[in-house]
Amino acid sequence: MIRFLVLAGYFELTMYLQLSGKLNQYINMHYSYLAYISMILSFVLAVVQLIIWMRQIKVHSHLHGRMAKMASITFLSVPLIVGIFFPTVTLNSETVSAKGYYFPLAEGNNADVQADEGTASQYLKPDTSSYFTKNAYESAMRKTADKYLKDETITVTTDNYMEVMEVIYDYPDEFAGKFVEFTGFVYNDPSDHNNQFLFRFGIIHCIADSGVYGLLTTGNEQHYENNTWIRTRGKIVNHYHKQLNQSLPTLEVESFEQVQQPENPYVYRVF
Repeated sequence: MIRFLVLAGYFELTMYLQLSGKLNQYINMHYSYLAYISMILSFVLAVVQLIIWMRQIKVHSHLHGRMAKMASITFLSVPLIVGIFFPTVTLNSETVSAKGYYFPLAEGNNADVQADEGTASQYLKPDTSSYFTKNAYESAMRKTADKYLKDETITVTTDNYMEVMEVIYDYPDEFAGKFVEFTGFVYNDPSDHNNQFLFRFGIIHCIADSGVYGLLTTGNEQHYENNTWIRTRGKIVNHYHKQLNQSLPTLEVESFEQVQQPENPYVYRVF
C-alpha cells in the first residue's frame, strides 16, 4: 500500500508541474523527456503495486475498509497540496544576498563554501568541467570560445547564455576588448555603489546544480535597484575586485536599457 501511495503521489506531482508550467523551475527542460519517462513508469508501477496489494487482501472489516480509504485519499492528496499551496519562488537578488556576498571562483574557495552550505551551488561562472574528462572539457571549451571570438560583438541569448559566460571566465584575456550584449537582473555590489552585477539564475541539469551567473558592470551612470531587469551593451575588461580579492571579467557599460522580466527568467546549459 505504501509503495502504491508513493508512486501515485510522484505521478500526480510530476503531472501537476508539467500541466502548470512549473517544471522548468526544477530541471533543465532539455532533459524533460526523462521526467515524462519517470512519470509514465511511476504510473505503471503504481498500478502494479495496487493490484498486488488488492490480491493480498482476502477479508476486510467495514471499519478497516473505511480507514484504508481515508488514508489513501489523505496520502494521495499530499503531493498536490504541496505543489499547489507551496508555490515556487523565482530566484532573484534577495537569494544572492541571503546566500552571502561571496562569489568564489578559485577551486579551493568554492570547495570550502560548498562544504559549509552542503550544496554544489555555483557563482558567476557556470562550471561544467565535472561532466567531462579534463582533456574533453578543455577541447570543448576551446572550440566554443573560438566560435565567439570570431565576432566583434557577442550577442548573449537565453539559449547561449550559459556557454558564453563559461568561456568568458575560462579565457578572460582573450575576450578582453570584445563587446557583449546581454540581459539580466541587477544586483548592486555591496562593496562599491558604483558597480552593479548583472545576473541570471541558470540550471545545468536540475535545481540542485543551479547557480547565479553573470558579469560585474562598471561605468553605468544610472543607478538601478536590485532585481531591475536590464539590457546592456559594453566592452569586456579584466578588473581587480578588492572585496573578492580576484580579477573578474567586467563589462564597461556603453548603454543600459530597462526591460521587462522574461517570461521564463531562468537559463539552461545546452550540451
